[in-house]
Amino acid sequence: MTAVDRGFDAEAKAMDAYFREGEARARALDNRGPVRFAATGKLAPEIIDAYEEHGFYIFEDVVGEDELGELRTELHAMLERLPTGRGSEVDRQGRPALGHGLPLSPFQWAKPLGDPLGGTDPGKSRYPVKMIEGKPSADATDEIVYIVMGPLQFSDAALRVYAHPALLGIAAAINGEDFTPFSEGYIIKKPGEGAPFAWHQDGMTHWNRPDWDPLIHGFNFMVQLYPSTAANGVWFLPGTHRLGKLDIKAMVEENGGNLLPGAVPLICNAGDVALSNRQVLHSSFANTTGDWRVTLNLGCHRRSSVLGASGRSFNGLETYDEERIRKRAEMIGYAIEARRQRFPEETPFAYRPHAEAGDRFDWDEAARAEIRAYYLRDLMI
Repeated sequence: MTAVDRGFDAEAKAMDAYFREGEARARALDNRGPVRFAATGKLAPEIIDAYEEHGFYIFEDVVGEDELGELRTELHAMLERLPTGRGSEVDRQGRPALGHGLPLSPFQWAKPLGDPLGGTDPGKSRYPVKMIEGKPSADATDEIVYIVMGPLQFSDAALRVYAHPALLGIAAAINGEDFTPFSEGYIIKKPGEGAPFAWHQDGMTHWNRPDWDPLIHGFNFMVQLYPSTAANGVWFLPGTHRLGKLDIKAMVEENGGNLLPGAVPLICNAGDVALSNRQVLHSSFANTTGDWRVTLNLGCHRRSSVLGASGRSFNGLETYDEERIRKRAEMIGYAIEARRQRFPEETPFAYRPHAEAGDRFDWDEAARAEIRAYYLRDLMI
């Protein structure tokens, strides 16, 4: 199927070539393979080297078929409970919608195949240029949910994969054993509807700090529930996490459009997990394909990057002290215990700050109530 068949017109021919050439470049990179730890228990140094060189790494076959099935089942149960539109309190069947009663809606909305942020007043500082948009079908709905924030409160399977020992081990290797959470979200690209993301860098606050370095804004794990392709997945411009804050508008204007040279798509199978630096320049195209692309993003920071730092969170401008970090990191403890209950044969990850403090966590109905609206404590930098 060509780009014009998938709902693109003016740039269709160029996009088809761009997809083919980008995939070839992606497969030639040395940044994919299984999770491997050295004899010392640390992440294999060649993996760290490749991640620090390119700004992303693909860990293959991390999530097994059974766990993938649980993630998908609970995801689609969530989608069935989405509100019928912005401000609605009910789902399509008239039931109280997912997120009913939360103090802040956990949903972000977009027009089908439309870029909700690029070049808009709210998004200009981070998404300065509108991304190529697709042409939705005549019977498309007016708006779709393309991000669900705070998904660990809605899905036990998502909570459990957050505590996957391999992933938390990688987090400790990259961000230190006292790493902190950042934020979590489901990125949902439904076939024929999924919104594009304009070119952007995720980091917001630390670009001019004296101690700036390529890892200071942390990273996201990107758990792939379905295969990721050139047509429906994220695109990266490798190495840009090392260049500081980029003038994205000038880059796109100089290139004459959004098909930036040298970019590569994230080519993944279901169950793979990408490690994505929050400073690397990235984007994605509208999902005009017939395939689902759903990513569970799980973010992590260095403690030194957030302690004492200020960021604009859902509550406005906040400064993150030890108590705020401790409270947000409780999600790690709940996730580890939830995973231990589901996978008793697995050796749980030991999170050093909890071990040193003697903290213990139970996963039960009281804990479910405790984590409600936990995303309001995200550590945004």
